[in-house]
Amino acid sequence: MDSIKRICIRFLIAGSFAFLLACSSTAYQAKKKVYLFSYFTGNGEDGLHLAYSLDGYQFKPLEEGASLLTPTAGGDKLMRDPCIVQGRDGRFHMVWTVSWNEKGLGYAYTDDLVNWSEQQFIPVMEHEPNARNTWAPEIFYDEEKDTYLIYWSSTVTGRFPETQSEEENAYNHRQYYVTTKDFISFSETRLFYEPGFNVIDGTIREVDGEYLLFVKDETREPPKKNIRIARSEQPEGPYGPAGEPITGDYWAEGPTVAKVGDYYLVYFDKYIEKRMGAVMSSDLENWIDISSRINFPVGSRHGTVFQVDKRFFDQLPFKR
Repeated sequence: MDSIKRICIRFLIAGSFAFLLACSSTAYQAKKKVYLFSYFTGNGEDGLHLAYSLDGYQFKPLEEGASLLTPTAGGDKLMRDPCIVQGRDGRFHMVWTVSWNEKGLGYAYTDDLVNWSEQQFIPVMEHEPNARNTWAPEIFYDEEKDTYLIYWSSTVTGRFPETQSEEENAYNHRQYYVTTKDFISFSETRLFYEPGFNVIDGTIREVDGEYLLFVKDETREPPKKNIRIARSEQPEGPYGPAGEPITGDYWAEGPTVAKVGDYYLVYFDKYIEKRMGAVMSSDLENWIDISSRINFPVGSRHGTVFQVDKRFFDQLPFKR
Protein backbone atom coordinates (compact mmCIF):
# COMPACT_ATOMS: atom_id res chain seq x y z
CA MET A 1 0.00 0.00 0.00
CA ASP A 2 2.88 2.41 0.88
CA SER A 3 4.46 1.77 -2.51
CA ILE A 4 1.18 2.65 -4.25
CA LYS A 5 0.99 5.92 -2.28
CA ARG A 6 4.55 6.80 -3.23
CA ILE A 7 3.77 6.18 -6.92
CA CYS A 8 0.67 8.37 -6.72
CA ILE A 9 2.61 11.20 -5.03
CA ARG A 10 5.36 11.02 -7.65
CA PHE A 11 2.74 11.11 -10.42
CA LEU A 12 1.08 14.18 -8.90
CA ILE A 13 4.43 15.97 -8.53
CA ALA A 14 5.44 15.13 -12.08
CA GLY A 15 2.06 16.24 -13.40
CA SER A 16 2.23 19.52 -11.50
CA PHE A 17 5.74 20.17 -12.83
CA ALA A 18 4.61 19.48 -16.40
CA PHE A 19 1.65 21.80 -15.93
CA LEU A 20 3.86 24.59 -14.56
CA LEU A 21 6.35 24.07 -17.39
CA ALA A 22 3.56 24.33 -19.96
CA CYS A 23 2.25 27.53 -18.36
CA SER A 24 5.75 28.97 -18.23
CA SER A 25 6.31 28.14 -21.90
CA THR A 26 3.00 29.74 -22.86
CA ALA A 27 3.85 32.90 -20.92
CA TYR A 28 7.28 33.01 -22.57
CA GLN A 29 5.77 32.72 -26.03
CA ALA A 30 3.34 35.54 -25.21
CA LYS A 31 6.22 37.82 -24.17
CA LYS A 32 8.55 36.89 -27.03
CA LYS A 33 8.61 39.47 -29.82
CA VAL A 34 9.16 39.37 -33.55
CA TYR A 35 10.53 42.31 -35.51
CA LEU A 36 8.50 43.33 -38.56
CA PHE A 37 9.67 45.73 -41.27
CA SER A 38 7.18 47.63 -43.43
CA TYR A 39 8.79 48.73 -46.69
CA PHE A 40 8.28 49.59 -50.34
CA THR A 41 10.03 48.68 -53.56
CA GLY A 42 10.69 50.64 -56.75
CA ASN A 43 8.74 53.89 -56.67
CA GLY A 44 6.06 52.49 -54.35
CA GLU A 45 3.66 51.63 -57.16
CA ASP A 46 2.75 48.13 -55.98
CA GLY A 47 2.14 48.96 -52.33
CA LEU A 48 3.01 47.55 -48.92
CA HIS A 49 5.62 44.86 -48.28
CA LEU A 50 6.49 43.21 -44.96
CA ALA A 51 9.58 41.38 -43.76
CA TYR A 52 10.26 39.70 -40.41
CA SER A 53 13.21 38.96 -38.15
CA LEU A 54 13.62 36.88 -35.01
CA ASP A 55 16.95 38.47 -34.05
CA GLY A 56 16.78 42.03 -35.37
CA TYR A 57 19.59 41.45 -37.86
CA GLN A 58 18.32 39.04 -40.50
CA PHE A 59 15.06 40.12 -42.16
CA LYS A 60 13.21 37.82 -44.54
CA PRO A 61 10.25 38.75 -46.75
CA LEU A 62 6.72 37.63 -45.97
CA GLU A 63 4.59 36.19 -48.79
CA GLU A 64 7.79 35.73 -50.85
CA GLY A 65 8.15 39.50 -51.15
CA ALA A 66 4.78 40.10 -52.84
CA SER A 67 2.78 43.26 -52.18
CA LEU A 68 0.27 42.86 -49.34
CA LEU A 69 -1.78 46.00 -49.99
CA THR A 70 -2.36 47.90 -53.26
CA PRO A 71 -2.33 51.72 -52.93
CA THR A 72 -5.52 53.63 -53.79
CA ALA A 73 -5.17 56.96 -51.93
CA GLY A 74 -4.11 60.18 -53.62
CA GLY A 75 -3.81 61.08 -57.27
CA ASP A 76 -0.56 59.25 -58.02
CA LYS A 77 -1.48 56.24 -55.86
CA LEU A 78 1.97 55.45 -54.52
CA MET A 79 2.77 53.80 -51.17
CA ARG A 80 6.26 55.00 -50.26
CA ASP A 81 7.77 55.19 -46.76
CA PRO A 82 5.08 53.07 -45.03
CA CYS A 83 5.05 53.61 -41.26
CA ILE A 84 3.04 51.25 -39.03
CA VAL A 85 2.38 51.89 -35.33
CA GLN A 86 0.24 49.89 -32.89
CA GLY A 87 -2.02 51.68 -30.42
CA ARG A 88 -3.16 50.75 -26.91
CA ASP A 89 -6.18 48.88 -28.26
CA GLY A 90 -4.01 46.67 -30.46
CA ARG A 91 -5.02 48.32 -33.72
CA PHE A 92 -2.29 49.06 -36.26
CA HIS A 93 -2.26 52.47 -37.96
CA MET A 94 -0.29 53.18 -41.14
CA VAL A 95 0.64 56.39 -42.95
CA TRP A 96 2.65 56.73 -46.15
CA THR A 97 3.77 59.04 -48.96
CA VAL A 98 1.16 58.98 -51.73
CA SER A 99 2.98 61.17 -54.24
CA TRP A 100 6.11 63.19 -54.95
CA ASN A 101 4.13 66.44 -55.04
CA GLU A 102 0.68 66.20 -53.39
CA LYS A 103 -0.42 68.10 -50.28
CA GLY A 104 -1.47 65.17 -48.12
CA LEU A 105 -0.63 61.69 -46.92
CA GLY A 106 -2.18 58.23 -47.02
CA TYR A 107 -3.78 56.50 -44.02
CA ALA A 108 -5.31 53.07 -43.29
CA TYR A 109 -5.72 50.80 -40.27
CA THR A 110 -5.91 47.08 -39.56
CA ASP A 111 -6.37 44.78 -36.57
CA ASP A 112 -4.51 41.80 -38.04
CA LEU A 113 -2.12 43.13 -40.77
CA VAL A 114 -4.20 41.17 -43.29
CA ASN A 115 -7.54 42.97 -43.65
CA TRP A 116 -7.18 46.73 -44.08
CA SER A 117 -9.66 49.59 -43.85
CA GLU A 118 -10.49 51.80 -46.80
CA GLN A 119 -7.51 53.98 -47.59
CA GLN A 120 -7.84 57.71 -46.95
CA PHE A 121 -6.09 60.81 -48.21
CA ILE A 122 -5.49 63.30 -45.37
CA PRO A 123 -4.83 66.81 -46.78
CA VAL A 124 -2.49 68.03 -44.03
CA MET A 125 -0.82 70.71 -46.22
CA GLU A 126 -3.84 71.73 -48.29
CA HIS A 127 -4.06 75.05 -46.43
CA GLU A 128 -0.61 76.09 -47.71
CA PRO A 129 -0.90 77.43 -51.28
CA ASN A 130 2.89 77.23 -51.76
CA ALA A 131 3.35 73.74 -50.32
CA ARG A 132 5.00 71.46 -52.85
CA ASN A 133 4.88 68.03 -51.21
CA THR A 134 4.22 65.82 -48.16
CA TRP A 135 7.06 63.34 -47.70
CA ALA A 136 7.85 60.43 -45.38
CA PRO A 137 5.06 60.75 -42.78
CA GLU A 138 5.47 58.86 -39.51
CA ILE A 139 3.33 58.27 -36.43
CA PHE A 140 4.43 58.46 -32.81
CA TYR A 141 1.96 57.08 -30.27
CA ASP A 142 1.99 59.01 -27.00
CA GLU A 143 0.78 56.37 -24.52
CA GLU A 144 0.44 58.80 -21.63
CA LYS A 145 -1.95 61.06 -23.55
CA ASP A 146 -3.39 58.29 -25.74
CA THR A 147 -2.69 60.58 -28.70
CA TYR A 148 -1.07 60.04 -32.09
CA LEU A 149 1.47 62.52 -33.41
CA ILE A 150 1.74 62.48 -37.22
CA TYR A 151 4.76 64.31 -38.65
CA TRP A 152 6.29 64.66 -42.11
CA SER A 153 8.50 66.89 -44.28
CA SER A 154 7.28 69.55 -46.72
CA THR A 155 8.78 72.26 -48.87
CA VAL A 156 6.85 75.54 -48.78
CA THR A 157 8.18 77.79 -51.52
CA GLY A 158 9.65 81.03 -50.15
CA ARG A 159 10.23 79.82 -46.60
CA PHE A 160 13.68 79.46 -45.02
CA PRO A 161 15.54 81.10 -47.93
CA GLU A 162 18.83 80.94 -46.02
CA THR A 163 19.05 77.21 -46.79
CA GLN A 164 17.60 77.35 -50.29
CA SER A 165 19.56 75.52 -53.01
CA GLU A 166 18.74 75.21 -56.67
CA GLU A 167 20.06 71.65 -56.71
CA GLU A 168 17.67 68.69 -56.57
CA ASN A 169 14.65 70.60 -57.86
CA ALA A 170 15.10 73.32 -55.20
CA TYR A 171 13.43 71.32 -52.42
CA ASN A 172 13.99 72.91 -49.00
CA HIS A 173 12.14 70.92 -46.34
CA ARG A 174 11.12 71.46 -42.78
CA GLN A 175 9.05 69.12 -40.64
CA TYR A 176 5.39 69.71 -39.75
CA TYR A 177 2.85 67.82 -37.61
CA VAL A 178 -0.72 67.26 -36.51
CA THR A 179 -2.14 65.31 -33.57
CA THR A 180 -5.20 63.08 -33.38
CA LYS A 181 -6.89 60.63 -31.05
CA ASP A 182 -9.08 58.89 -33.61
CA PHE A 183 -7.71 59.63 -37.12
CA ILE A 184 -11.01 61.38 -37.83
CA SER A 185 -10.42 64.84 -36.39
CA PHE A 186 -6.97 66.45 -36.41
CA SER A 187 -5.31 69.47 -34.88
CA GLU A 188 -4.20 72.30 -37.12
CA THR A 189 -0.89 71.76 -38.90
CA ARG A 190 2.11 73.25 -37.06
CA LEU A 191 5.85 73.51 -37.63
CA PHE A 192 7.48 70.53 -35.94
CA TYR A 193 11.25 70.85 -36.43
CA GLU A 194 13.37 73.66 -37.89
CA PRO A 195 17.01 72.60 -37.43
CA GLY A 196 18.52 75.29 -39.65
CA PHE A 197 19.00 72.90 -42.56
CA ASN A 198 16.97 71.06 -45.18
CA VAL A 199 15.52 68.11 -43.18
CA ILE A 200 13.49 65.00 -44.07
CA ASP A 201 12.77 61.46 -42.83
CA GLY A 202 12.20 61.92 -39.10
CA THR A 203 11.49 59.12 -36.63
CA ILE A 204 10.96 59.45 -32.85
CA ARG A 205 12.14 57.07 -30.14
CA GLU A 206 11.36 57.52 -26.43
CA VAL A 207 14.19 56.45 -24.11
CA ASP A 208 13.91 56.90 -20.33
CA GLY A 209 11.57 59.86 -20.60
CA GLU A 210 13.60 61.61 -23.29
CA TYR A 211 12.48 61.84 -26.90
CA LEU A 212 15.03 61.32 -29.64
CA LEU A 213 14.28 62.53 -33.17
CA PHE A 214 16.40 60.79 -35.80
CA VAL A 215 16.45 62.87 -38.99
CA LYS A 216 18.20 63.08 -42.34
CA ASP A 217 20.25 66.19 -43.03
CA GLU A 218 19.21 66.73 -46.65
CA THR A 219 21.72 69.53 -47.32
CA ARG A 220 22.98 69.36 -50.91
CA GLU A 221 25.60 72.14 -51.04
CA PRO A 222 27.94 70.93 -49.68
CA PRO A 223 26.34 67.47 -49.51
CA LYS A 224 25.57 66.06 -46.05
CA LYS A 225 22.95 63.32 -46.60
CA ASN A 226 23.47 61.75 -43.16
CA ILE A 227 21.45 60.76 -40.09
CA ARG A 228 21.57 62.92 -36.96
CA ILE A 229 19.75 63.04 -33.60
CA ALA A 230 17.85 65.88 -31.90
CA ARG A 231 16.44 65.62 -28.37
CA SER A 232 13.38 66.89 -26.48
CA GLU A 233 11.53 66.47 -23.20
CA GLN A 234 8.18 66.20 -25.04
CA PRO A 235 7.28 64.19 -28.16
CA GLU A 236 5.91 67.29 -29.93
CA GLY A 237 9.05 69.28 -29.06
CA PRO A 238 10.70 71.67 -29.04
CA TYR A 239 13.71 69.65 -30.18
CA GLY A 240 17.23 70.93 -29.72
CA PRO A 241 20.02 71.19 -32.29
CA ALA A 242 20.84 68.06 -34.27
CA GLY A 243 24.00 66.33 -33.10
CA GLU A 244 26.91 65.06 -35.13
CA PRO A 245 26.18 62.47 -37.86
CA ILE A 246 25.81 58.88 -36.66
CA THR A 247 26.18 57.45 -40.17
CA GLY A 248 29.34 57.23 -42.25
CA ASP A 249 30.78 58.51 -45.52
CA TYR A 250 27.80 57.51 -47.66
CA TRP A 251 24.35 58.91 -48.37
CA ALA A 252 21.72 57.57 -45.95
CA GLU A 253 17.97 58.18 -45.51
CA GLY A 254 14.81 56.75 -43.98
CA PRO A 255 16.04 55.88 -40.45
CA THR A 256 14.05 53.51 -38.24
CA VAL A 257 15.03 52.40 -34.74
CA ALA A 258 14.73 49.14 -32.76
CA LYS A 259 16.01 47.95 -29.38
CA VAL A 260 17.80 44.62 -29.85
CA GLY A 261 19.08 43.19 -26.60
CA ASP A 262 21.20 45.88 -24.93
CA TYR A 263 21.70 47.82 -28.15
CA TYR A 264 19.81 50.38 -30.20
CA LEU A 265 19.94 49.66 -33.91
CA VAL A 266 19.23 52.38 -36.46
CA TYR A 267 18.44 50.92 -39.88
CA PHE A 268 18.50 53.15 -42.95
CA ASP A 269 18.48 53.12 -46.73
CA LYS A 270 21.87 53.43 -48.46
CA TYR A 271 19.95 54.54 -51.50
CA ILE A 272 22.91 55.26 -53.78
CA GLU A 273 24.28 51.77 -53.10
CA LYS A 274 20.74 50.29 -53.37
CA ARG A 275 20.92 48.40 -50.08
CA MET A 276 20.05 48.79 -46.41
CA GLY A 277 22.57 49.78 -43.74
CA ALA A 278 22.64 50.01 -39.95
CA VAL A 279 24.53 51.47 -37.00
CA MET A 280 24.47 50.23 -33.41
CA SER A 281 24.95 51.83 -29.98
CA SER A 282 24.52 50.88 -26.33
CA ASP A 283 24.51 54.48 -25.07
CA LEU A 284 22.98 56.45 -27.97
CA GLU A 285 26.21 58.46 -28.14
CA ASN A 286 28.83 56.17 -29.69
CA TRP A 287 27.86 54.37 -32.88
CA ILE A 288 29.33 51.40 -34.75
CA ASP A 289 28.50 50.63 -38.37
CA ILE A 290 27.12 47.08 -38.64
CA SER A 291 25.87 47.21 -42.23
CA SER A 292 27.78 44.02 -43.03
CA ARG A 293 25.90 42.14 -40.27
CA ILE A 294 22.35 42.84 -41.40
CA ASN A 295 20.28 41.40 -44.21
CA PHE A 296 17.08 42.74 -45.78
CA PRO A 297 15.00 41.56 -48.77
CA VAL A 298 16.51 42.38 -52.15
CA GLY A 299 15.10 45.63 -53.51
CA SER A 300 13.63 46.78 -50.21
CA ARG A 301 13.44 50.53 -49.61
CA HIS A 302 13.10 52.22 -46.25
CA GLY A 303 10.12 51.95 -43.96
CA THR A 304 9.57 51.19 -40.27
CA VAL A 305 10.66 48.39 -37.94
CA PHE A 306 8.10 47.53 -35.23
CA GLN A 307 7.49 44.58 -32.91
CA VAL A 308 4.60 42.16 -32.45
CA ASP A 309 4.02 39.23 -30.11
CA LYS A 310 5.34 35.90 -31.35
CA ARG A 311 1.91 34.33 -30.90
CA PHE A 312 0.33 37.03 -33.11
CA PHE A 313 3.05 36.56 -35.72
CA ASP A 314 2.58 32.78 -35.80
CA GLN A 315 -1.08 33.28 -36.73
CA LEU A 316 -0.33 35.46 -39.76
CA PRO A 317 -1.32 33.58 -42.94
CA PHE A 318 1.63 34.77 -45.02
CA LYS A 319 4.27 32.51 -46.55
CA ARG A 320 7.63 32.58 -44.78
